[in-house]
Amino acid sequence: MGKSRNSVLFKSSKSSEGRRNCFSVLNQWRPDPAARKEETGIPFVQMDNQFSPRKVPSVCSFRYGLALLLHVCNSIIMSQRTCLSLTMVVMVNSSGPHGAPNTSTEESLDVTKNPVYNWSPKTQGIIFSSISYGTLIIQIPVGYLSEKYSIKKMIGSALLLSSLFSLILPMAAEGGEACIIACRAAQGVSQGSALIAQHAIWVKWAPPLERGRLTSLSLSGVLLGPFIVLLVTGFICQSLGWPMVFYIFGACGCGVSLLWFLLFYDDPKTHPCISVSEKNYILSSLNQQQSSSRTQSLPIKAMIKSLPLWAIVFGSFAFHWTNIMLLYTPTFVDSNLHVNVKENGLLSALPYLFAWSFGILAGHAADFLLSRNILRLNTIRKLFSTLGLFLPPFFGLCLVHLSFSFYSTIVFLILTCSTGSFCMTGVLINALDIAPSYYGFLKGVTNVIGMIGGLISSILCGMMLNENPESGWFKIFFLMAGVNVTSLLFCLIFGKAEIQDWDKDRPEQTRL
Repeated sequence: MGKSRNSVLFKSSKSSEGRRNCFSVLNQWRPDPAARKEETGIPFVQMDNQFSPRKVPSVCSFRYGLALLLHVCNSIIMSQRTCLSLTMVVMVNSSGPHGAPNTSTEESLDVTKNPVYNWSPKTQGIIFSSISYGTLIIQIPVGYLSEKYSIKKMIGSALLLSSLFSLILPMAAEGGEACIIACRAAQGVSQGSALIAQHAIWVKWAPPLERGRLTSLSLSGVLLGPFIVLLVTGFICQSLGWPMVFYIFGACGCGVSLLWFLLFYDDPKTHPCISVSEKNYILSSLNQQQSSSRTQSLPIKAMIKSLPLWAIVFGSFAFHWTNIMLLYTPTFVDSNLHVNVKENGLLSALPYLFAWSFGILAGHAADFLLSRNILRLNTIRKLFSTLGLFLPPFFGLCLVHLSFSFYSTIVFLILTCSTGSFCMTGVLINALDIAPSYYGFLKGVTNVIGMIGGLISSILCGMMLNENPESGWFKIFFLMAGVNVTSLLFCLIFGKAEIQDWDKDRPEQTRL
């Protein structure tokens, strides 16, 4: 009996040792994807759940440091972009409608620190919109080029140029209306380049299970920038003068751009500072999707016929349509709460702060649901798209009908303007799921269509409020509900989160 038992144990130990040797041989035999493609011309596709990479800690990792660096870049860009909307109050003799006196500057400011110009409201509108047109025309070309050229150089140069234009903007204002309009348009081109090119970074740097939190962390800087501007611009104008606003944000941008050139590399393979374990984790996580090349052509016909792509287009259109409400927050606060300018600025900053928080929270929640296999990726994208597109008009209608006190109005206003951030881990990142090889180009296209929706929404909002300031808000939120619900239904029916068939090498197609 003992002998039989010992023999069983011996055989068991031999079989265990054999299994270990077998797995060791298999791991050594496992081919490198790049070598396999170079030797055979066929990309190595790793099956799901096979040889899954061991996750490395995210705290103090370089990929999260990169997301934080992008967060700072986006904050600087949006600070440079939005600060003019507040400095304009002290830059002109009158900013009210029909040339009414500027009631927002109750205290007289030092003219030497705060030069004043005679710009009509129409001229101010052209100056404000010039940066949007510069951003609009550059997004699709930059999205296409971001797949073919160095993202490090594109983003670093764009941020540096935007910062330089911010530094010279006070001199451009001295040169006249044409100079400042040209300066803002050129700044819009550089900012649009940085905002779109950064999306292609996560094709090579974001493991699939961490895409939500990495992208939301980086993009939430877009919301933090205006919050900072609303808090500090008034104080800087009063103490140092409005030109210092542009000098401070421009100098910060120059410093961050130099930091970007030092720290960022296009590919984790070539980065000298990243740890070996983190590099292996990122590369092995993305092995099954590394079939794209920078010489790919664009399958335009297949893209046009793709219903999942059209779902992203509709979702992006609705998101930007809704997001225009953030710009009208000061107007709503002024017409409904009747507070002074400083209190208006603080109250208008709160939605940006909550939107920033909700965006980061949504990224972590989405990755948690995905990593624990609680929900499928497609379900997660549709869930957060639903939250981001349905909640803003819902709370907007509550804002009109259920706000009976000061505090209830503030709560509903914050929720109306901030819950759209849930789309960051929904429809706004969905293009990375269905077509990682063309992610930069698709973000450029969908952003342009979305910005067109935002411009249409802004024009209609102005017309409705000009016609009837009291009932205009109900019409704005009712129209928002119609646009968002229609787009959301299309996203829920046709939205997908799987790589599409046309996201492959197709050398026979004509390059755009």
